Amino acid sequence: MLTHLDLGKKGEEIARAHFSAQEYIILCANWKLGRKEIDLIVSKDQCLVFVEVKTLATDVWGYPEKNVTVGKIRRIRAVAEGYMNTMKVLPKRIRFDIVSITFREDGSHELVHFEDCF
Repeated sequence: MLTHLDLGKKGEEIARAHFSAQEYIILCANWKLGRKEIDLIVSKDQCLVFVEVKTLATDVWGYPEKNVTVGKIRRIRAVAEGYMNTMKVLPKRIRFDIVSITFREDGSHELVHFEDCF
C-alpha cells in the first residue's frame, strides 16, 4: 500500500504522461510560491495551463476532484499569478485544469481530465 505522499507522486507521474501523450509541453512540476504549490504547469497552442492533480487509492469515499475546495482554488490562482510574474509570462490564454486519478484494487487506474474548471 502506498503512503499518501507516494500516492500523490504516482498520480502526478501519471498526469505528466497523460499531458505528454496529448502533446502538451511540460513546463514545471511542483512549482512553489512560498508555501503554496501547483502540481503541473503545461502549455499547448499558446495556452498556459495550471493543473491540480488529485489522486485517491479508491473511490469508496468519493472522487478525487471533489477535494478541490474554494480555498485550494484561491491558492492555485495565487500561485499562477506568481508564476507569470516571476517568469515574465503573458500568455494569450490561461486555463485551470484538474486531473482526477482513482486507483482500483487490481492496480489499474482511472484518469479524468477536467479542462477549464475555474
